[in-house]
Amino acid sequence: MNHPFSEEVKKVRQNEYAIQPLIINRWSPRSMTGEEMTEAELMPLFEAARWAPSSYNNQPWRFLYARKNTPSWPLFFDLMIDFNKGWTKNASALALIISAKNFEHNNKPSKTHSFDTGAAWMALALEGASRGLVIHGMEGFDFEKARSSLEIPEDYQIEALIAIGKRAPLDKLPEELQKRELPSSRKAIDDFAFEGKFLKRGKVKVA
Repeated sequence: MNHPFSEEVKKVRQNEYAIQPLIINRWSPRSMTGEEMTEAELMPLFEAARWAPSSYNNQPWRFLYARKNTPSWPLFFDLMIDFNKGWTKNASALALIISAKNFEHNNKPSKTHSFDTGAAWMALALEGASRGLVIHGMEGFDFEKARSSLEIPEDYQIEALIAIGKRAPLDKLPEELQKRELPSSRKAIDDFAFEGKFLKRGKVKVA
């Protein structure tokens, strides 16, 4: 199928069915310019996250963030493993995604708080992609240090850390990462969508 993919995506990705090109064009680069980002540039990403769906409209997602060259930046930057520090040093902002484990209206446990927060993250990622920004999620950071350093209560679950920035050429990356700066492919639909009962390797049992 022919769709308006970006040149870098066109080389790697091919959809099986027609969908919005923005979804296929979104990927997770690492090369960023190191430029600062204003509140006016950053807030539309959170505006996109704001409109995600959630159980009982509870909106359990919270984004703790720091912009480059602000007092909060070291609190977030120092959470990461050295590998991620090597490229996130050129990010414009870092944001920690957390989710409320309980509903606000009755304080009972929410079984879908992570699921709902994932929807907010995807909305943010797609908005960022539409603006040509780098939006890169990661788990390579110290979760317990994040809870302590950022004073996160126990009734919030730490989900992921994201780097946000303006795209830059490959040479902004360490040499070993330059080869990895390309969109990834995906599994075929038949590998993860199954009609009927779950069976190992996704095969549907025939009566």
